[in-house]
Amino acid sequence: MAGGEVTPIPLLTPYEMGKFQLSHRVVLSPMTRVRSFNNLPQPHAILYYSQRTTKGGLLISEATGVSDTCQGVPNIPGIWTKEQLEAWKPIVDAVHAKGGVFFCQIWHVGRASNSDFLPNGQTPISSTDKALTGAEFTPPRRLRTDEIPQIVNDFRVAARNAIEAGFDGVEIHGANGYLLEQFMKDQVNDRTDEYGGTLQNRCRFPLEVVEAVVKEIGADKVGIRLSPFSEYLESGDSNPEALGLYMAESLNKYRILYCHMVEPRMKMGLEKCETPHSLLPMRKAFNGTFIAAGGYDREEGNKAVATNYADLVAYGRMFLANPDLPKRFGLNALLNKHNRETMYIPDPDIGYTDYPFLESAA
Repeated sequence: MAGGEVTPIPLLTPYEMGKFQLSHRVVLSPMTRVRSFNNLPQPHAILYYSQRTTKGGLLISEATGVSDTCQGVPNIPGIWTKEQLEAWKPIVDAVHAKGGVFFCQIWHVGRASNSDFLPNGQTPISSTDKALTGAEFTPPRRLRTDEIPQIVNDFRVAARNAIEAGFDGVEIHGANGYLLEQFMKDQVNDRTDEYGGTLQNRCRFPLEVVEAVVKEIGADKVGIRLSPFSEYLESGDSNPEALGLYMAESLNKYRILYCHMVEPRMKMGLEKCETPHSLLPMRKAFNGTFIAAGGYDREEGNKAVATNYADLVAYGRMFLANPDLPKRFGLNALLNKHNRETMYIPDPDIGYTDYPFLESAA
């Protein structure tokens, strides 16, 4: 303490992320909210995102589809049409009005889908024709080599649309067992063409997406989310350390703004597990901003920043339940608990915009 001022906790120290002056290190993690009816972002999202906005805070949108073939669940937002682009604008404007920095996460679910969600009941696409376990998933078809450039282009167009909608940048979703990860992971990808087999071949498609998006909107507006250690949606890899390192090093070539990586302890999605693995080698290998995610609390987030393990820390369920999370962290205040039962219901208020702020809780 000096001059009566309290030294801020590491999570609440400023950070320069490229051209963005962030006032703190607490990031809103991308979270699917299934409240975008008919794939259109809705007016109720204006309040949801603006509630979680602070001046100089980074927000990453819920996963947003790049085409009409990308849906895995109903009511996810898209950004492949002009109508969707226009629907995002007031949401983005509300975040900017409060001084926030807003990135749009763009995704394709690949085989984690059902023909009922897709145009004309078509078959989901993937790196493979191996089906996911569960009646809710339709067995996929293997993308032909000559079809891959079209998917790359879908990501490119989505990125351009996001910038036109006013977003500050995009985060390419290359994690959690979705399409890009279905190519990267050797327990899914069983191809024999130039997109399968070796680590370099398996990472070719995701890196082509990165290259196309960078060329379209500029490297200073591009991030990527990766989860090399996860086995979510039956997408594991025999050597996740090598995969994570290869991607971190390869991304340096494109000079993208950030790499957002999920902790090894979040192997199966929601529950933490004991693991000897660490993101530190990838953090050291990657030249840009490094964001860590996966089951962090206040103390762990402070430690990650203080020890230079990560530049920023992303919070999902905790930020959902505490729209004023940075403020609560600063005061070390009691936190609301998230209600999992209302996370994925279509209600425009319950489990969405009704979590109390500190003032109203008091």
